[in-house]
Amino acid sequence: MAEIIVKENEMLGEKYYTFKHKSGLRVYVFPKNMTSSYALFTTKYGAIDNKFKLEGEEEFTCVPDGIAHFLEHKMFECENGEDAFELFAKTGASANAYTSNARTAYLFSTTDNFYESLEYLLDFVTHPYFTEQTVQKEQGIIGQELRMYDDHPGARLEKGLLQALYEKNKVRIDVGGTIESIAEITADILYKCYYTFYNLRNMALAVCGNIDVNEVEKICDKILKEAPEQTIIRDYECDDEPRGVYKKRSICSLAVSKPIMAIGIKNTNIADDPNERMKQFYAIEMLNEILYSRSGEFFNTLYDQNLISFDLDASVEHSEFYSFNVISTESKDPEAVYDYFVSFIEKTKEQGLDKEAFELARRAIYASNIKMFDSTDDIAEALITNYLEDTELFEIPDTIMSIDYEYVSKIFYELYNEDAYAMSVVNPIGTTEEK
Repeated sequence: MAEIIVKENEMLGEKYYTFKHKSGLRVYVFPKNMTSSYALFTTKYGAIDNKFKLEGEEEFTCVPDGIAHFLEHKMFECENGEDAFELFAKTGASANAYTSNARTAYLFSTTDNFYESLEYLLDFVTHPYFTEQTVQKEQGIIGQELRMYDDHPGARLEKGLLQALYEKNKVRIDVGGTIESIAEITADILYKCYYTFYNLRNMALAVCGNIDVNEVEKICDKILKEAPEQTIIRDYECDDEPRGVYKKRSICSLAVSKPIMAIGIKNTNIADDPNERMKQFYAIEMLNEILYSRSGEFFNTLYDQNLISFDLDASVEHSEFYSFNVISTESKDPEAVYDYFVSFIEKTKEQGLDKEAFELARRAIYASNIKMFDSTDDIAEALITNYLEDTELFEIPDTIMSIDYEYVSKIFYELYNEDAYAMSVVNPIGTTEEK
């Protein structure tokens, strides 16, 4: 039996178990007496992992863009011709998967037959099956998906922003790749990527619900074989990424009734220490609440002038290798919104952040993270995120409350510089030329 470690937070009244299975897999079990249970099986492998080698190899392997997403699709096809979704239908579970910049995840949610569904999950993800014929078929399917996203305003807005913010960093790569890049994928390349990144020592399992840790370990014993020791060396080509943005504007035209826009703030001041990086993340979340909440000056001024819609969103992505903040909305005049954004930030720099707004923001971020513990899927996702970032779930509340006004102000002045701003716009067809 593995050594099972108990993590507990008395203030939250919550606890979870974690152990390193003999296969090499890191496992998290969070008991929660709720109607549904959730499982998330994740590998530290995403769209940015297209240049890598194993320790001891001389040359890096470079693979086509979009291969992590392609591999995720192919994993649901079993050697016996059955589709993995059909297996979960037998147990009544709802299954899915996703690929992001830095992870690929397979998941299910169910109100019954959890352990049987967990067996299916672990089994199909650890048994790859690719042939040249099935790869060619999938190239056609994903090609259609890529063409669909080319016509999707939100997807084009995000893609344009990342390719404006970054010149070299792999985060500018579209998760799905391109029609041309996926045409280069072969069964051999898929197997190479699978055995490199789907090694159980590069993966984690998080389950949450009315679940027993010993039963989970028994299923891992039944399904999983010991993975070989290996060290993956990745090259994200981010060390020489300029501090400033690659280009100030990305503009295209699609079938939208009114322009949609996103202002990006590129952040190259990323802490090496995981705990400090987590603190930076929550400080930026607080800044978003201070600067862009619906009770604040920025939103109300633009809304009163009919320059933005009610849907103004601010979000942050902050990881070891890339970090950016995004403010998005719908606007009849994106350039006017951008100009006001710049002037608003400069005025705030001169006046300083509002201390009362900071306290309200800190409480709001704290409350939203406490509320996370009411959702089995949010808990499992948070456990995996903390595994990937090498941080601890139960340290989040203390980290948030440790952030003071001076720290947030310091992050604000470091983050907001005009050479770090770019804007992506999707205009109605016929409005402007693309650039």
